Amino acid sequence: MDFSLSTKAQSYVERLKAFMQEHVLPAEPEYQAQVQNSPDWKNWKQPAVMEVLKKKARAAGLWNLFLPDGDYGTGLTNVEYAPLAEITGRSSIAPEVFNCNAPDTGNMEVLLKYGSAAQKERWLKPLLAGEIRSAFCMTEPGVASSDATNMQATAVIEGSHVVLNGLKWWSSGIGHPHCRVLIFMGITEPFAAKHRRHSMVLVLRDAPGVEIVRMVPVFGSYDSPFGHGEVRFTNVRVPVDNIIAGPGRGFEIAQGRLGPGRIHHCMRTLGAAERALELLCQRSLQRVAFGKPLAELGGNVDVIANARIMLEQARLLTLKAAWMLDEVGAKGARSEISQIKVAVPNIALQIIDQAIQMHGAAGVSPDFPLADMFATIRTLRIADGPDEVHRALIAKLELAKYRD
Repeated sequence: MDFSLSTKAQSYVERLKAFMQEHVLPAEPEYQAQVQNSPDWKNWKQPAVMEVLKKKARAAGLWNLFLPDGDYGTGLTNVEYAPLAEITGRSSIAPEVFNCNAPDTGNMEVLLKYGSAAQKERWLKPLLAGEIRSAFCMTEPGVASSDATNMQATAVIEGSHVVLNGLKWWSSGIGHPHCRVLIFMGITEPFAAKHRRHSMVLVLRDAPGVEIVRMVPVFGSYDSPFGHGEVRFTNVRVPVDNIIAGPGRGFEIAQGRLGPGRIHHCMRTLGAAERALELLCQRSLQRVAFGKPLAELGGNVDVIANARIMLEQARLLTLKAAWMLDEVGAKGARSEISQIKVAVPNIALQIIDQAIQMHGAAGVSPDFPLADMFATIRTLRIADGPDEVHRALIAKLELAKYRD
């Protein structure tokens, strides 16, 4: 395995680090001051500073970094994108600055890989330009969505139209004032084979019959102006041409979408964990209690050493998964992707929790990014499949080596 970076990728790393230090990290307080944590999503506004940052990032050529397709993105491999994603993971606002924010990244990958020429023209181009945002509507409140075959929403073909019905929630990004298009997943062929029943359909957010019931808070935060919505679809009629890649291919598309999406989450999580460890170390040297710096009290040296060890292990496992995704594709890297999906958030949470503890009461306040990091990354242990589902797949693939 080779994790070395090309000259091109190293140039991106250096430029991105400089941009983060000069523009993004200093803008965090201003961004947060402009965000309203309110369930009244209709009045949410995009912080003006974000649009300024996006224009600067695009002008600097730091745009669509995640796309390995050279015609639409940077043309970097997953291994080469890994350190870039980690750098952006140091700030909760950074991914959007560089047009590398979920679920837009996954939706763009879907359109690039599976979309028709007309779908790419209408939706992919403005997404790539950062002119609009999107949402992904798959999870449902009435069933155990860890098993996506439980899905009850429908996408029934009636002549030249497809009719959507169902209740979705945790539709991330739907609260953003620039959200214009949704990808809806529902049952089209109820009697087909289990993984050939579902379709993915493009639908306008303001289409008749689309109702945003509420925004669902995470640990008390509505994550505005992004938002995770509960959305009701009632007899929403869209042209049959809005089905992506054709009827019955929803699961196929989902698997193609989730591989890169999961690994991107883990890459960014490493960046958050690295920043948390930096804050932990700085605090341990700056604060004195009982006549000594915190770094010299109790078992804090072990805490710091173990955090570094765990973080390096998580990074290497993530790079291996990225290398396999480049070499053999998502199907061949299934175990490794599931491994990092379990390992990286859990390790990051340990480090962030220890950083919070080192900061005392300040650690749970908005004066530091730690509480926000913890809430976001705790959610990742559920998003894109809970730990238990990934462990089950890892064990299944491991046992398959020995069954014969």
